[in-house]
Amino acid sequence: MKRSSRYIPYGRQWIDQKDISSAISVLKSDFITQGPKVKEFEDKIADYCGAKYAVAVSSGTAALHIACLAAGIKKGDEVITTPISFVASANCILHCSGEPIFADVQEDTININPTEVEKKITKRTAAIIPVDFAGHPCDLREIQKIAKRHNLMVIEDACHALGAKYRGTRIGSCDFSDMAVFSFHPVKHITTGEGGMVLTNRKDLYKELITLRNHGIVRSRTDLLNKNEGSWYYEMQDLGFNYRITDFQCALGISQLEKLERFIKRRRQIAGKYHKELSKISGLILPVEKDYAKSSWHIYVITVNRKREKIYNELSKKGISVNVHYRPIYLHPFYKRLGYKEGLCPKAERYYKEAITIPLYPAMHEDEINYIVTNLKKIVNNLKRLQ
Repeated sequence: MKRSSRYIPYGRQWIDQKDISSAISVLKSDFITQGPKVKEFEDKIADYCGAKYAVAVSSGTAALHIACLAAGIKKGDEVITTPISFVASANCILHCSGEPIFADVQEDTININPTEVEKKITKRTAAIIPVDFAGHPCDLREIQKIAKRHNLMVIEDACHALGAKYRGTRIGSCDFSDMAVFSFHPVKHITTGEGGMVLTNRKDLYKELITLRNHGIVRSRTDLLNKNEGSWYYEMQDLGFNYRITDFQCALGISQLEKLERFIKRRRQIAGKYHKELSKISGLILPVEKDYAKSSWHIYVITVNRKREKIYNELSKKGISVNVHYRPIYLHPFYKRLGYKEGLCPKAERYYKEAITIPLYPAMHEDEINYIVTNLKKIVNNLKRLQ
């Protein structure tokens, strides 16, 4: 396959000299891990989102895992989630010996459908993990109502949605969830290289999350079971993990956070240009933004009603790094071995067969956006003529 010498990734980080200097200053300090920058980063994210507590960890996957553990997910529990997400959104349930239950998606936002969630609830259901797909918030108020009726926990997977808003409140405020989870992977809105965070307004969950992040170890005098030992004393009270994040990563995160609003503004500008130009192409279905939401546009997914593979390959040959987000989780071989079968979520499966993610990231230049639009128009029109 002959490829263009030009290359446009589907997503990438934007690191400037201030970001680099922030990390270097910590690398030259006394603390490069388990120091003051971790708490500073947690406090700044919590303040930005409007939540009481935040716990920074080594990845978004780690954040999902300890959120499920803090929620008490255990063997025999069912947890309802979406099939259209990265596998970590369901794997975190399995890591707690729970059973993922997949509810189908809404056709417009590709977010989990609250009506389908309610249909899946049984006596074994313990929690719901909605995912704010592509940066567009789920209908969290409806999900919260369902959770309250059935006494369920809500763990919002907001890894795509830092900076998004739902009914006027920032995603991560936990106004509609018990916990919210973010990722700071390089293609996300801000990056720490790898990293994640759990936010909550509940002090009991916060204390549990802190303990699970650090091997299950407790050091606070008030929480020790044996209070008669010296000041050096600590206790392992739970089976936790080394999910700690470093100070130099958090320094980078703090610096990145200062640019978040600018990053999101640029993402929205690019999405707006895509909307304007791609709406002229018949046969494409573009992503939506509901009136209750302000998307942070993590990714831009179009759906095509014909020849998805041909369009994907032709864009790739032009040096445009397209992607597919996502194959329904339960169709992966591992999940099939667990007994999940095709046909479980028809709308999610139909979406997967038609979806293409085109590049969107703040550092994109106008000529790159125009190049993508121009080539997509040519490819689709050529396919029409061949039919």
